[in-house]
Amino acid sequence: MSRSAENMKEAKYNIPLWHKLNLTIEEAAAYSGIGVRKLYDMTGCEDCPFVLWIGTRRLIKRKVFDDYIAKMYSV
Repeated sequence: MSRSAENMKEAKYNIPLWHKLNLTIEEAAAYSGIGVRKLYDMTGCEDCPFVLWIGTRRLIKRKVFDDYIAKMYSV
């Protein structure tokens, strides 16, 4: 693969976090400033409105997460 093709491939998937629909736990931690362990605790509840399960993998629905955090007093 040529150097320019590698750069294009990297650029294609280098999407800013605020543009992604779903975030990994690590991305959500960087995005929100909430720790990874706390996010795992929060998403472990069955009634968590912003978690999306793909098999055993959890993703955070960014827009719902933003709304949830905006309404909360503490987490």
